Amino acid sequence: MSEQKIPLAGVVGSPVSHSKSPALHAHWLKTYGIRGHYIPMDVAYDDLKEAIRTLPRLGFVGVNVTIPHKEAVLEIADLVTDRAALIGAANTLIFRKDGRVHADNTDGYGFIENLRHGAPNWRPDAGPAAVIGAGGAARAVLATLIEVGVKEIFLSNRTRSRADSLRSEFGTRIKVFDWVQSGNMLDDAATVINTSSLGMVGKPDFRIPLDGLNKKAVVTDLVYAPLKTTLLKAAEEMGCQTVDGLGMLLYQAAPAFERWFGVRPTVDEATRKAVLSV
Repeated sequence: MSEQKIPLAGVVGSPVSHSKSPALHAHWLKTYGIRGHYIPMDVAYDDLKEAIRTLPRLGFVGVNVTIPHKEAVLEIADLVTDRAALIGAANTLIFRKDGRVHADNTDGYGFIENLRHGAPNWRPDAGPAAVIGAGGAARAVLATLIEVGVKEIFLSNRTRSRADSLRSEFGTRIKVFDWVQSGNMLDDAATVINTSSLGMVGKPDFRIPLDGLNKKAVVTDLVYAPLKTTLLKAAEEMGCQTVDGLGMLLYQAAPAFERWFGVRPTVDEATRKAVLSV
């Protein structure tokens, strides 16, 4: 009787040395006593297709996909979920037993689960949401806000044309603000979400004026390095409820882990500590 193969998963991107996903999945594999491994793989763009097609033959059951390959893998996959197609990117690949590559996007799920757990009283009908940034993360956030029933979304990005493009794609619930007026969109916002890299370690500071920030607003930042960003510190001092960005990383990983290893992991304080320790 042949021994059952040890399932392998990992993260594909370039670079990947900064990724906290290996520590997260290693924690879950150990917690649930699963004989498996999760491996970071730095794959150049030119090698991406060959790598994705080769990995299943090496015993991989799936991979996470990070920058800069999230869009490119949609062209490689055999099956693409509706949400991955809508967002225009995939962060999760499942290698099926029939040999086909299934692409999905769990970023929106991770975002909304983090918001709901971090701010249990948050309601999509509480008022407009203000979204800062118009990159790939913003696409996932916008799609999810619309899906859960947020009626009005304010959007601002340093390059206005990118925000306008998202409005034309996602519809008239979105109102675009010029970057120089981005502080004004916070006045009536019940939810404020920074999807940009502003405030991240090594990136430009978050300089949007917060004078008009609604003190009853829920404020969340997708940046989790540092864990408490300039935006979150300022919002907290003004009396707002804040939700850090680490939970989004944790919650988006749970459905992928389940698909690969057959167990739905719990996101708890031990999970956060395991990821923050690296």
